[in-house]
Amino acid sequence: MRIMGLDFGSKTVGVAVSDPLGITAQGVEIVRRKSPNKLRQTLARIQELVEQYEVTELVLGYPKNMNGTEGERCEKTKEFKELLEKRTGLPVALWDERLTTVAADRSMMEAGLDYVQRKEHVDEIAAIFILQGYMAAKEMRTEAANDVMAAEERDE
Repeated sequence: MRIMGLDFGSKTVGVAVSDPLGITAQGVEIVRRKSPNKLRQTLARIQELVEQYEVTELVLGYPKNMNGTEGERCEKTKEFKELLEKRTGLPVALWDERLTTVAADRSMMEAGLDYVQRKEHVDEIAAIFILQGYMAAKEMRTEAANDVMAAEERDE
């Protein structure tokens, strides 16, 4: 059971996948397109990757503004989410991606990559951050649910 993380941009989609146990996230590629509205090939490539990696769930970065409001990019992301769900037949979760690109850029700077190298990989790294954050939150929810069940069993 793998999860795919996606960082949807105006001309690119960064792609990351989890390991089969859902513990770590690895970058896969950046799907590029020449025009923001040309999504058919992008969706087809994501579908290929879903099949190749046997993905069962998708998480899509949701670009809220820093003050929590939703702008034009959020609307485009919701539209892309619907297209992904129709194309893949899989559930697509939206994940708050505020600062993931900044964090990705910062981590590459710390690794010594120059501006050109960072620009080339930032979407893929951002997809890793999105997926890693989603998986960590999912794990925390699972642990919390297990704690509640254990407490209920002790009370019986």
